[in-house]
Amino acid sequence: MNEGVDEKDFIEIALDRKSDIRFRNPNVLYDYIISRTGDLSHNFYIFIDEIQLSFKIKNEDIDERLVPEEDREMLYTTFYDILNDLISRPNIDVYVTGSNSKMLSKDIVTNFRDRGSEIKVYPLSFAEFMNVSDLDKADAFEEYLTFGGMPSAVLETSESEKRRYLNGLFTNVYIKDIVERYKLKDDSILSALVDALCSSVGSLTNPSRLANTAGSLMGKSTSHNTIKNYIDYLEDSYLFQSAKRWNVKGRKYFDTIQKYYAMDVGLRNARLNFRQQERSHLMENVIYNELILRGYSVDVGIVELTREINGKRTSAQYEIDFVVNLGDGKVYIQSALNVDTPEKKLQETFSLKNTGDFFRKIVILDGSSKPWTDDDGITYIGVIPFLLEDFLAG
Repeated sequence: MNEGVDEKDFIEIALDRKSDIRFRNPNVLYDYIISRTGDLSHNFYIFIDEIQLSFKIKNEDIDERLVPEEDREMLYTTFYDILNDLISRPNIDVYVTGSNSKMLSKDIVTNFRDRGSEIKVYPLSFAEFMNVSDLDKADAFEEYLTFGGMPSAVLETSESEKRRYLNGLFTNVYIKDIVERYKLKDDSILSALVDALCSSVGSLTNPSRLANTAGSLMGKSTSHNTIKNYIDYLEDSYLFQSAKRWNVKGRKYFDTIQKYYAMDVGLRNARLNFRQQERSHLMENVIYNELILRGYSVDVGIVELTREINGKRTSAQYEIDFVVNLGDGKVYIQSALNVDTPEKKLQETFSLKNTGDFFRKIVILDGSSKPWTDDDGITYIGVIPFLLEDFLAG
């Protein structure tokens, strides 16, 4: 409208509304949209919410006896069929939302045959949070570390309602979607794995270690392969995301151990009943999410060194929290609450000083300190200004 688009060129359908129930039949939905978009001189914008509520309809024009058993699904018309038809029409743009229990990103790639685009909508960044918050930056950051960036949680003013909303969202939407999608008969393993991942955000782990932790929480054992499958489910549902380990000097990935981060720290905290509030892990999680939201490719860095300690040559691995890949270059980032003693500063910067290259090196500190650079060329900046402005751009 402000951009010159007429209101009648927008068609909005919400399949969870009683008034739109008839459109759950994909053929009825298709006929309706075609009837509204026949004027080829206009561009139409179609918004369909809760597309997973669309059911499949058997195609009566096909002789079922001629269809092989492995192709029986093709006897049915689904919302994928009608959407593929609609997005091929030059005057129609289609936008759909749906539950993870019926449609994940990999389904989009498969079923829309590269003609659709996936738009990832992340929880609010801290900068977006600040745009709707009346708190000062320091208080806003405390709020963000606790309740995260899910829009309804951000807009809710009551802390008890924030907690209730986040708990309900985790259990009644995310977990329920995964159980339904993968037809899990028992969600106890999934639940124990979720608790284990929430407790270990920012810590190095692997499916075997998580299987042991989940088994301890349940009081019974579970397999490495089961845990690996469940981790895939959780990543596909955008509850967690993983970061691989990169050998900085050896220039290769480690295959086994990696880190997992919660897509939203508020959801993570709610799952743990707001008990485990380790500030260093939460800050690291928020920084990782911010880097991913900005479109960067991010790894966990490992520097392997052989040192002489007490007269013995000892090999060890030293971690760099984030290796941010910028085309041909990189930026190394360490997340640290403070470097207020010489010992602490050495601990946080040792791996950065031993990368063997000249890429930028940054230590992100708790608080609002402005950027400054030490004699070793390492830049220090507070987490709040880092989150509010893309310090890596340019």
